[in-house]
Amino acid sequence: MATSGHLEEHRAALTGHCYRMLGSVVEADDAVQETMLRAWKSLERFDGRASLRTWLYRIATNVCLDTLETLSDRARRERPLELGPAGNVDDVLVERPRTHWLEPVPDARALPADAGPDDLAMLRQSIRLAFVAAIQHLPPKQRAALLLTEVLGWSAAEVADSLETSVAAINSALQRARATLAARNLEPARTTIADEHSQLLERYVDAFERYDVDALTALLREDATLSMPPYSLWLRGPEAIRAWLLGRGSGCRGSRLVATAANGLPAFGQYRPGAAGSRHQPWALVVLELEGDRIVAWNSFLDTETLFPRFGLPQQMGS
Repeated sequence: MATSGHLEEHRAALTGHCYRMLGSVVEADDAVQETMLRAWKSLERFDGRASLRTWLYRIATNVCLDTLETLSDRARRERPLELGPAGNVDDVLVERPRTHWLEPVPDARALPADAGPDDLAMLRQSIRLAFVAAIQHLPPKQRAALLLTEVLGWSAAEVADSLETSVAAINSALQRARATLAARNLEPARTTIADEHSQLLERYVDAFERYDVDALTALLREDATLSMPPYSLWLRGPEAIRAWLLGRGSGCRGSRLVATAANGLPAFGQYRPGAAGSRHQPWALVVLELEGDRIVAWNSFLDTETLFPRFGLPQQMGS
């Protein structure tokens, strides 16, 4: 018979699923807790006809749908790039609440340790920022249908049973969901992510910690973006990013970086210098999107109070 310990073995897989549904690591954690509570209360009724993980996915999906229904007008998390055209370094910084933004998720919390190489590659791709941002544009049930079929490999019949609807309704939802993703130039991800960017990342860390802005911008693709949630401002292109780093962003000079991983992507905890003689203080969770030998997106999430504890990052560093 399944026990609470057996339920706990599936926490990472469920966190990844809830994160894809909700776009928030905080809300994903809450949804998994509610899933575990509902599962524990119903454990005696688990008949073993499906695997325990499949049963838990069904519960988690419905928890997420309940959550999205209560959120109503803020059921879609966004990235600054979706709010309007690129800004410039002199624009006023407009801040939006944490609940507005797509949040990063630690790989360690969202990717199950028992996944095989092929499954792990798919799951890692499915938590990429671009993919999660795109599926936020789907209505909740379309979102669930797409994730259950394209990411978890369920049949339309299994999804229909889980969502208490017909196979025809699920096929229709999938057709509309795929059309929405295609219109956004993003198909459900199926390819393996190459992990061959170590030299680029070493150059990035070296240039950033030396604050060699010329070397940093040389690593950027011509259309690279810089965003800084909770601010809605975002910049495009090496020249604009260079101007920011040398101007309003120059307080980052002297920063130190601690490597981590978020959304299947390389990430760093950034610590800026404190007052003279004091320790470095948390400033941003930096997530880099790479293509070939260039950085295509530099995402600095500034809500360190929420994010650093979830990434296991220290609250300060030695000077």
